[in-house]
Amino acid sequence: QVQLVESGGGLVQAGGSLRLSCAASGRTSSMSAMGWFRQCPGKEREFVATINWNGGYTLYKNSVKGRFTISRDNAKNTVYLQMNSLTPEDTAVYYCAAGATPAVVRTLYEYWGQGTQVTVSS
Repeated sequence: QVQLVESGGGLVQAGGSLRLSCAASGRTSSMSAMGWFRQCPGKEREFVATINWNGGYTLYKNSVKGRFTISRDNAKNTVYLQMNSLTPEDTAVYYCAAGATPAVVRTLYEYWGQGTQVTVSS
């Protein structure tokens, strides 16, 4: 089992920044890929970013490229999502996920956190 706990969400004005963290515990060695997804009310949960086991491979949703950065610190079993130049369209609940390989498809991730709310005001 792998447990994931997100933190760092909150309310920020448009143009501002937030850094989300996701702390993993349990059998983390079996979950080499980490991802961030987000979900707005009434919408499907969508891919945001993913990273492989050593940070050498990352992939982003087109609309966040150049604004968001995913990174990880394996010594701390933590993955981060640095979000800059936020817009109201980034408002959502952000979820951390763990899986065997980096992927954009949410069904390929085996473990999920509870989510953290990000609200961007205009």
